[in-house]
Amino acid sequence: MTTREPDAKRRRETMIIVGGGLGGLSTGCYARMNGYRTQVFEMHEIPGGSCTGWDRSDFTFDWCISWLLGNGPGNEMYQIWLELGALQGKEMRHFDVFNIVRGRDGRAVHFYSDPDRLEAHLLDLSPADAAPIREFCAGIRTFRKALAVYPFLKPVGLMGRLERWRMLASFVPYFNTIRKSITVLMTDFALRFRDPLLREAFNFILYEKHPAFPVLPFYFQLASHANQAAGVPEGGSLGLARSIEERYRKLGGEITYNAKVEEILVEQDRAVGVRLSDGREFRADIVVSAADGHTTVMKLLKGRYLNDTYRRLYTSLIDEPGQLSPGYVSLFLGLRRPFPQGDPCTTYLLTEEQARELTGIRCRSMNVQFRTRHYPELAPRESTVVFATYFSDIAPWRALHEGPEQSSRVRRGEELHTLPVKHGREYMAAKRRVRNGIAGFLDERFPGFKDAVAVADVSTPLTQVRYTGVYDGTFPGWNPFVEGAETVEAEIKKSGPVLPGLSGFYLSGVWATIGGLIRAAAAGRHVVQFICRDDGLEFAAEVDLSAPLPTHRVIPVGGPPRQAGPADGGGEGGETGGTGGTGGTPGKRDAAKDTENMETGALA
Repeated sequence: MTTREPDAKRRRETMIIVGGGLGGLSTGCYARMNGYRTQVFEMHEIPGGSCTGWDRSDFTFDWCISWLLGNGPGNEMYQIWLELGALQGKEMRHFDVFNIVRGRDGRAVHFYSDPDRLEAHLLDLSPADAAPIREFCAGIRTFRKALAVYPFLKPVGLMGRLERWRMLASFVPYFNTIRKSITVLMTDFALRFRDPLLREAFNFILYEKHPAFPVLPFYFQLASHANQAAGVPEGGSLGLARSIEERYRKLGGEITYNAKVEEILVEQDRAVGVRLSDGREFRADIVVSAADGHTTVMKLLKGRYLNDTYRRLYTSLIDEPGQLSPGYVSLFLGLRRPFPQGDPCTTYLLTEEQARELTGIRCRSMNVQFRTRHYPELAPRESTVVFATYFSDIAPWRALHEGPEQSSRVRRGEELHTLPVKHGREYMAAKRRVRNGIAGFLDERFPGFKDAVAVADVSTPLTQVRYTGVYDGTFPGWNPFVEGAETVEAEIKKSGPVLPGLSGFYLSGVWATIGGLIRAAAAGRHVVQFICRDDGLEFAAEVDLSAPLPTHRVIPVGGPPRQAGPADGGGEGGETGGTGGTGGTPGKRDAAKDTENMETGALA
């Protein structure tokens, strides 16, 4: 655990936060709730970091949120989002199918949110697999109850002995399920199925194959979805980030964009401020870095203040296969017609030939989302945005590119840091092959698809580097359930989000908590709790009451046909239905009306 600074003559009052992603914005919000004067420096022109989107023509391509853990009540994650003002006044949309996995022969598995419906569907597909099917669905039912006691509000490292015992006692009813699910890899559990499609499909429930994941995160995600606590928020990823930015500003926080931090200033083993790329220096009592871990410790701090654990993490382990989450290749397509038969989310298992043109692909699969089903307000009427992604390492793209991966330039007297860079002909040719290969694949399944494409945009792991500077284009950082992530978690539980020998400095963001967006948001709460502890203050937080609580809408996806479809996949997922639930809040393009029949399909 960190100790209070013995030489402090006064209360620390000012704080600099490096990075305006969700971790940095969350840190700023909670710091302001506890009286600290804060300044966030963000190298991009907009908030959010990886939680982002961008405009092409009259489409908005939303890159991040396919589900948002905690966006419904009954868990501690929800309280964090409400404290950050992220969800208020918005409609939360929940599909009754989490993902569809379609095999190479056209058969499909619909992973329903409701475990009873999922169990019936899986038994219909393969009665011979009744034992693992019933065990898996029973696990989801157990986790639906366990989510209510899962701790997010306070880091374990700050819990007293009694608090820890109470936390552990709350898990006693679910202990056996949790124990089994965290000790069995999904790749091993899936081998229990006799049906070859189920044996493969279970690995792709979470869109891509995660070889190091045990069964636990699959239970956690599906249970959250079943509890209507893992839908998507109206306005999408950038809308979520802007809502938190607005909350931060209303609390009195300051944020500076186009401000790239080059160095954390240190004097007498104390962090005292930052130096920007244009040479300006800013001072504060506390410096918090919500940038990625490698950038923070190896660049901004020049590799100083590393104990043996952190030195191994960031000089060797980080480059070992499987330690970091892989990057993504993403294709956005804006189409000038609706495709109502397109499902919100489908993972296609690809043949070798189909995967051949997809540079860097790690596993022969691709996730395709008709994102207008998620965010109709982000596209024109009678149009569609499709978001297709696959896991990709950065190395194959680096082998093709030329020139710098990121370049700062001055425009109209202002230094900008995320401008496009020229990667050369081979790199661009590879992006065209990705675009043409995926568009052709979808045209075979949706007649008229290619002719309807008006706008296309391909991003690679190098695109992620350009926009965020993250190490190797990884998203969201350390891969959960492997040595790197477990080492970080153990170190922070033991010593807090600090570096040895450096006072006045703290770590925040997803690299310090491991996971997705809710982990990044929780990191801000946690780091400020440590800061308050070190300053002898009682931590305070409150829900944003300036807007009404979010509403919720359940959207039927439609069931599969009783008979298997043709080898080419045929139509995608049977009939689609209207929406259910509690009604909605209009978006900028009348989202409530657009979602009435859910006849468009599109975006990120």
